[in-house]
Amino acid sequence: MQRREFLQVLGAGLTLAVLPELTLAYSADPAHYGRLLVLVELKGGNDGLNTVIPYASPDYARLRPSLAIARDQVLTLSERAGFHPSLSALMPMWQDGELALVEGVGYPEPNLSHFRSIEIWDTASASDQVLQTGWLSRQFRRAPLSGQFAADGVVLASQTLGPFEGGARVVVLNDPAAFAREAKLASDMGSGNAPGALAHILKVEGDIRHAAEGLAGNGMAAMTAKHDPNSAEAQGKIPPPPGAFGKAIKTLTDTLARGSQVAVARLTQTGFDTHGGQLATQGRLLKELAEGLASLRSSLQAQGRWQDTLVMSYAEFGRRPRQNGNNGTDHGTANVHFVAGGQVKGGFYGKAPELAGISDGNLDYGVDFRQLYATALGPWWGQDAAAVLGGHFAPVPLLRA
Repeated sequence: MQRREFLQVLGAGLTLAVLPELTLAYSADPAHYGRLLVLVELKGGNDGLNTVIPYASPDYARLRPSLAIARDQVLTLSERAGFHPSLSALMPMWQDGELALVEGVGYPEPNLSHFRSIEIWDTASASDQVLQTGWLSRQFRRAPLSGQFAADGVVLASQTLGPFEGGARVVVLNDPAAFAREAKLASDMGSGNAPGALAHILKVEGDIRHAAEGLAGNGMAAMTAKHDPNSAEAQGKIPPPPGAFGKAIKTLTDTLARGSQVAVARLTQTGFDTHGGQLATQGRLLKELAEGLASLRSSLQAQGRWQDTLVMSYAEFGRRPRQNGNNGTDHGTANVHFVAGGQVKGGFYGKAPELAGISDGNLDYGVDFRQLYATALGPWWGQDAAAVLGGHFAPVPLLRA
């Protein structure tokens, strides 16, 4: 059986992206990969100005006569800004000083195409540069994980590899039952006398199949027993919200609860391309986001993992300051992003939006998005971020010493 045929057998439940120059041995763990990185993609481009609302600016209401959130509905965070009311589930995290809001995140010469801009974010390229590999794949090529890890990363609520493109060992775990069926099928084939590269792929598949044991079939009973909702461990935990994002949160926390080791989890929440009817759509999405992140925090606290978890949001771009004629917003530039975790120093970072004098223009960025990646690679994992990102980008100083 050829490598290509093997990969086709796996279908939608499992994806293995293997480096062209395949290394057949694991290295000793050279990085702090025991510190989990959770990336949350807000697909479509979330509207930052109606997420962290500059309520003190008279220009906010001027630019958004029907989209501006009323002052008495804003959840106050400071004398100038506050949360959309749908983000109330994030208030405990903010009050506990474990949520950072990084404003003005963008990059020079921004591209407003969904496809190209998310490619820039996923590869950590400049706007005029095309790279073939995701920034995480380059990191794992440079410093592979040790054999104790089931996979480099897990992708939930999406079929795209994004920052894992071009080399990482990735589980696409949208349907745990399908994953378990397909992993068993691949296992039944056996490695036998397979050539070296295929034998390695089968070995990797075996590792990540082990990470999914108990997610379907007979193993589900064991998982249900282990995670009895009436148990002491489960008391006080916040349930995930209904819908695809909540399901992704639960799949991740259940997988981690079983001791599965991955360095990165990427979750995707779709629907943020709000060209029309934004108020209702974004309100619903932000509620799901906030409740999902609150559930993630609660579950990881119960597992004793929150102190070693860094959660970071990203999107291809923000929205324009001025609303359009369809009660929505069009593609924009600089945006606000969340960074959360037990080691995060909560508060505001970056460049607050400057709305005075804006008519139909866009916001200037103050934080290059690669500074967020440098924060994860450098202070969080203890790695040489410049070697991965192709240049020096100062980390955002939002982690505790």
